[in-house]
Amino acid sequence: MTFNALMVEKNEETGEDGISLQAITEDQLPEGNVTVAVEYTTVNFKDGLFMGGPGSRLQAYPHVPGIDFAGTVEASSDDRYKPGDKVVLTGWRVGETHWGGFAQKARVNADWLVPMPDGLDTKMAMAVGTAGFTAMLAVMALEDHGLKPGQGPVLVTGASGGVGSVATAVLANLGYEVAAVTGRPEGADYLRDLGASQIVAREELNEVTKRPLEREVWAGCVEAVGGEMLARILGQMKYGTSVATIGLAGGAALPANVMPFILRGVNLLGIESVMQPYDNRLRAWKRIATDLPMDKLAAMISPATLADVPSLGRDILKGKVRGRVVVDVNA
Repeated sequence: MTFNALMVEKNEETGEDGISLQAITEDQLPEGNVTVAVEYTTVNFKDGLFMGGPGSRLQAYPHVPGIDFAGTVEASSDDRYKPGDKVVLTGWRVGETHWGGFAQKARVNADWLVPMPDGLDTKMAMAVGTAGFTAMLAVMALEDHGLKPGQGPVLVTGASGGVGSVATAVLANLGYEVAAVTGRPEGADYLRDLGASQIVAREELNEVTKRPLEREVWAGCVEAVGGEMLARILGQMKYGTSVATIGLAGGAALPANVMPFILRGVNLLGIESVMQPYDNRLRAWKRIATDLPMDKLAAMISPATLADVPSLGRDILKGKVRGRVVVDVNA
């Protein structure tokens, strides 16, 4: 029996990558002790980097990308999972070095899976995906460092993207005043619908300032841009507050100074989702099921098929994808 998979291959004559939908068999799948019938996947920024083409980070061919998937266990030699169990996978370099979720089946290690939490199904889990999972990790880190509703506005940068959309909806649902940063004025209504009470134009934070500290404004921040914007925000944080940094769309360099840290006790919290320990993964997924309003999540979804994924991968690298793409691999 064959099934569909989105395969990246290198043309040995031209040296160029090609990506195509192919029919493959189970014996082509990589090693692993759990085989999952994939139902849904999604498209993340990182997926765009592992789909071949200029700037690709692929190191081995052929390759099936897709860093997330959710589905039903089909076969398992690990006692923790049995056929029929619903599971979700994010991270562990699946879709990067191990074949991923842009296929109708996947074979992985049981350690990489998380049981589907009560309150979520496979489609909504992929509306969350790595982006939403990362957003929840950021919110949890801010709370673990003292953030509570009523302390002032919480800034969310890149708010129209996957991480920012989920962070905005979760924070608003928890009672926080959310200030959403966007470079897309036409998306203001979308962000307000997610719960943002303030829209901040990206240009306001892109300006470089030589002042080491500015007026204290933000009680917390989920920061997806990095670079000069992160440096600027650090100087605007209230005393003893925290910034959870999750991305580098604006650059990996940080042209900042130490003043926010040593004069205001600001914390810079690095959020990493790929190698998160199992217990914290489970904690985050349970929080997602209880703290992310499903109606808000549904409003973020753009449906897609496997055939749509290559163009979506290019678009997401250009910042053209809003909210969450949910890919039905069987459509």
